[in-house]
Amino acid sequence: MVKPAWLREFGRLAIANIVSNLMVPLAGLIDTAFLGHLADIRHLAGVALATILFNFIYWSFGFLRMGTTGLIAQAAGRGDQTEQWRVGVRGLMVALVLGLAILLVQLPLRQVGFAILRADADVLDAGVAFYQGRIWGAPAVLMNYVLLGWFLGLGRGKRVLVLAAVANGTNIGLDYWMIVRLGWDSYGAGLATALSQYAMLLAGMLLLVRSVPWQQVWQQRLSLWTRRALGDLFRLNRDIMVRTWALLVSFGVFTNLSGIMGTETLAVNTLLIQALMLVSYFLDGIAFAAETFAGKFSGLGDRSGLSTLATVGGGLSVGLGVGFAIAFISFPQSLFGLLTDHQTVLSQLDGYVLWLLPVFSFGAIAFMLDGYFLGLTSGTVLRNSTVLATLVGFVPLAIVAYVRQSPHGLWSALTCFMAIRALTLAWAVPSSFKSA
Repeated sequence: MVKPAWLREFGRLAIANIVSNLMVPLAGLIDTAFLGHLADIRHLAGVALATILFNFIYWSFGFLRMGTTGLIAQAAGRGDQTEQWRVGVRGLMVALVLGLAILLVQLPLRQVGFAILRADADVLDAGVAFYQGRIWGAPAVLMNYVLLGWFLGLGRGKRVLVLAAVANGTNIGLDYWMIVRLGWDSYGAGLATALSQYAMLLAGMLLLVRSVPWQQVWQQRLSLWTRRALGDLFRLNRDIMVRTWALLVSFGVFTNLSGIMGTETLAVNTLLIQALMLVSYFLDGIAFAAETFAGKFSGLGDRSGLSTLATVGGGLSVGLGVGFAIAFISFPQSLFGLLTDHQTVLSQLDGYVLWLLPVFSFGAIAFMLDGYFLGLTSGTVLRNSTVLATLVGFVPLAIVAYVRQSPHGLWSALTCFMAIRALTLAWAVPSSFKSA
């Protein structure tokens, strides 16, 4: 593959991913803006709390997206079209079964989840209402993970853009109708999100239906479930799941401890985490492109391509992360004022916004290398890095922050978590060239 050609293709795919990714935080930010401008701030805080639970529920199955992308990209690099649809169809079937299982156990999930989470009673009530609306989207959410992984693995950035446009356009429209017009507050925000996922699933299946040889799939259906295929799938998904749980534990504890420190602290940290989520979707645009090309280069055995990819992707990611941090630090009142008009919350931002610089800087490296190693299907590297960052970097400092009731201590814990992830993943990059 000619170097200038793939670099241009990488750039186009990264831009397409960034544009599509931006629609995700746009919908989330509009959720926050709708709820943040209600008279009662408990709706904003309650949705933030319930989101912790959904992060654990849904991103426990994030391997459906991550594993699909790497495996399909590697098959594409080898020119193996049969393996591509096998991976995709197998993933869709697993996702459907898991999504229906979540619906069956939604009541105990809610009871256990909100028994663990800590906040004022009215905040918990708002969180439960959001949960009861959003949980019905579970099958669509998990199947959409597979569709996104499928299209990303093939480098189909335009299709990913279409899916994001459908999902988030639907979500924004339903938010306005259900929150503003119907007055359903937190429940309306949750139900709007769930219905938008089904709109995305329908659009994805329509895009996919002509490209899969369904008659051949049916004739070879037993080959989807060979012992080797299931063994490889289990090992990769196990490592990605452990990595995801460690990641979610850190962010979940961060938000839960924020709630223990008071509703205003929770609201301030929610706004700052929203900023991180916004930037993460820019960074994920680069990471997703790195994931696709790492898989292709691995399938081709191209060590030079992997080396250039790591360098280019890392440089672009860090540049974006630092740039956004400077913007939020320079104009905190203007930017965060778009999300809420509660002056008691905005007045506290200046004391915490500087934490975004180290968090964004280290996070930029970690995000890009996540994509790189996912493309190589190196789940063990990702698992070990994130578990180490959680146990050594985050947990000790979070305990100190809890004992001292220090919001700044929470941010130091999150910074250390990002730093350890970035450093351990960067350390593993040179050895990845040898396996190509």
